[in-house]
Amino acid sequence: MNAPACPANADEPRLTSLSHGGGCGCKIAPGVLSEILKGTAALPVPKELLVGIETADDAAVYQLNEGQALIATTDFFMPIVDDPYDFGRIAATNAISDVYAMGGRPILALALVGMPINVLSTQTIGRVLEGGASVCRSAGIPIAGGHTIDSVEAIYGLVALGLVHPKQVKRNADAQPGDLLVLGKPLGVGVMSAALKKGQLDPNAYALMIATTTRLNTPGPDLAHLPGVHALTDVTGFGLAGHALELARGAGCTVELDWPAVPLLAGVSELAGRGFVTGASARNWSGYGHDVILPTDFSADNRALLTDPQTSGGLLVSCHPSALDEVLSVFRRHGFEHAAVVGRVTATDDAPALRVL
Repeated sequence: MNAPACPANADEPRLTSLSHGGGCGCKIAPGVLSEILKGTAALPVPKELLVGIETADDAAVYQLNEGQALIATTDFFMPIVDDPYDFGRIAATNAISDVYAMGGRPILALALVGMPINVLSTQTIGRVLEGGASVCRSAGIPIAGGHTIDSVEAIYGLVALGLVHPKQVKRNADAQPGDLLVLGKPLGVGVMSAALKKGQLDPNAYALMIATTTRLNTPGPDLAHLPGVHALTDVTGFGLAGHALELARGAGCTVELDWPAVPLLAGVSELAGRGFVTGASARNWSGYGHDVILPTDFSADNRALLTDPQTSGGLLVSCHPSALDEVLSVFRRHGFEHAAVVGRVTATDDAPALRVL
């Protein structure tokens, strides 16, 4: 049995049929994005801006005073599922994740809403917003405003703001040689979304997909307090390979990924083998594959999972080996039972790269 489509109004089209891409798979390809952003780093930067665009971090961080810095981020995308409430929950969880990934705690959100009002009912649009609001309640923050437009494709997301102590900001650039890498959530959301869009995802797999994409990355602030944690990011649209590469480039190191140790969502290997992969996976590889060293026997299916765009994916932690037990304990305490050591950071005399073992 396939996962049911769940529009609020049975006469309306499936939400995923209204978008050319879904979730974080909507991201502009890494190579194209680099070209678009070229030259923007030359803009004036105030000394209070602790984190900007230079290290491809998850959010901007602006120091307010000696004890507080403001985290500012935004994320929005087209539907990854057909149920409007679930769509809202996933998009909100994904947006708030960037605050956690900087080591901060969210304080408020603004809603970003673009909907085809001549196609979707006010009830359906309302359910999207209700889903987002439910996640913000779980995070303990209000939706304090926002902006809406009439759009050809359905779009929803948040501006998320948070606070962090300036000394606990975790940047991609701060990973150190000798660090271990811990991944908080299993991979495979993009593969599942591809199967869902083609009506080939069963209800149990759909439930698993919703459970992982709506789980807030609450371990972030507790991890940031640990002295041995050097860097944090979250794995989203560029896949595990892309976000590990961002960490490597920021720190000027090489990341070695132990592929057999990487946790995968149940059933995604089989789905990938049946051809359920996203176009974003191929675009990701085209954008950064030249900096990835693969084993000679690495299969096309595994490469698709390595580059699979994760919507509301897990935290990727770079920590000193002595902090590993504490890092895993934090994840377990927050209910992330699949958190696992997936690699290490090594020094390099060459350009930063990702080596898959």
